[in-house]
Amino acid sequence: MTSGQSAPARLVDSHCHLDFPDFDNERCEVIARARAAGVTRMVTICTRLRNEAQVRAIAEAHDGVFYAAGTHPMSAAEEPMATVDELVALARYPKFVGIGESGLDYHYTAESAEVQRESLRVHIDAARETGLPLIIHARDADEDMARILREGHANGAFACVMHCFSSGRGLAEAALDLGFYLSMSGIAAFPRSQELRDIFAAAPLERILVETDSPYLAPPPHRGRRNEPAYVAHTARVGAELFGLDEAEFARATSANFDRLFARAAA
Repeated sequence: MTSGQSAPARLVDSHCHLDFPDFDNERCEVIARARAAGVTRMVTICTRLRNEAQVRAIAEAHDGVFYAAGTHPMSAAEEPMATVDELVALARYPKFVGIGESGLDYHYTAESAEVQRESLRVHIDAARETGLPLIIHARDADEDMARILREGHANGAFACVMHCFSSGRGLAEAALDLGFYLSMSGIAAFPRSQELRDIFAAAPLERILVETDSPYLAPPPHRGRRNEPAYVAHTARVGAELFGLDEAEFARATSANFDRLFARAAA
């Protein structure tokens, strides 16, 4: 860093997939670039429980990298049904910080809706039992998602983040009413995402996280290319503008939110 140049804002990438083959040839370099961009912590997400040990190994090999595990809704029909005991047992690992991602995806896999709903309820029960946050994927399933989250919460409170939130205002309000968090991905930085930006701007700042969902959904100016955790800074810049903050203020706020939700990974 040259004289007169300020350090980058300290950010957290609350959701990425460092185990995906997109990163196989340069995983260490990707993590190093993230740190150089001010990303002090990352949560890498296991989407199939049979890959849990591999994802855990990545987290354990790198300072500032944590992990979560669950069955992705798009894989729910292909994978063995997770059990609450199986998910709860993962909490014994110090770097295991969340349950999921789980949820509902009726855009690509509507034919497995019933098994997705069953899987989601298992993950909700595990989040409640462990006290770790549930990580939710929702696409084209707003009504069912809101209903199941409300029902689950009525049976006992749990913490939750709506990862890569890109659903409608109704689901956002339902999640916020339950005390949940909304996470901004690169989608919020896309030019045609003004309606989504309006939803985030109407939410309390203390309920906002930022993420990449890398290797997917790279924000401008990298859109259309492989995403990586360093690029969360571009999404955070858009978030700062939405809330009328400078980048350092927004980074501090979202990092504090992350610490509150992902207490095991708190700075």
